[in-house]
Amino acid sequence: MKLISVNVGLPREVTWKGKTVRTGIFKEPVPASARVMVRSLNLDGDGQADLLVHGGLDKAIYVYPFEHYDYWRAELPDTDLTLGIFGENLTITGLREDEVNIGDRFQIGTVKLMVTQPRLPCYKLGIRFGRPDMVKRFLASRRTGFYFSVLQEGEVGTGDTLELVSRDNNKITVADITQLYVREKNNPELLHRATQLEALPKSWRDYFQEQSRRQDG
Repeated sequence: MKLISVNVGLPREVTWKGKTVRTGIFKEPVPASARVMVRSLNLDGDGQADLLVHGGLDKAIYVYPFEHYDYWRAELPDTDLTLGIFGENLTITGLREDEVNIGDRFQIGTVKLMVTQPRLPCYKLGIRFGRPDMVKRFLASRRTGFYFSVLQEGEVGTGDTLELVSRDNNKITVADITQLYVREKNNPELLHRATQLEALPKSWRDYFQEQSRRQDG
C-alpha cells in the first residue's frame, strides 16, 4: 500500500449551466519531493467550498485508489485523467473499497487516520469532468473511494507507505456501506449492524436506522 500522489486545491469559481458555482473539487498534485502537513480538517493548501456538505472531521481527507483509473480510462477514453481529477487528496495503490473496513486505522508518514465512510458524489463531480452524467456513472461503478478522519496530525508525501495499525472488529467494508445505500436496503442483518457502527458518522447511522424502522414497520 503506497501513496502515489498528494493533491490539493483551493476553492474557485466556475461557470456551470449558465451559473457561477464555487467549488474545491479541482485538485492538483504537489511536487513529488514535497511534504504536506495534514491537519484535522484538511491538508495545507487545500480547502472546501461548501462546508455544509464537504469537509469536516469525518471527511477531512478523501482517498481514491489508483487502480480505478484504468477502469475510467476505458469508460472515458477522451478524458485526460490526471491524478487528483476525482477530487481526491490522496491517490493510493494497494487498497480498495472491498478491502478496507469502516473504522480501520492507518498510519501514513507521521499521520494517523481512520476510515469513516464512502464518498457520495455531488453535482460538482460533473463540473470537474464537464459531463452531467458523471455523478450517476460514478456511483453506479461503486468505485467511490473513501474518507479518512485525522487521529494525529503530521506530514505525508509521495512514496509514503500506508501501514495498517488496526482492523475494526465489526468487519463492515466501505463497499458494504455503498452497497447497502445503493442497492441492498433489504439486507436487515447488515442494515442493523451498520446502525451500530460507531466509526460510521452519525448521519449515516441515522439514515440506516430510518431504513431499518421502515422495514420493521
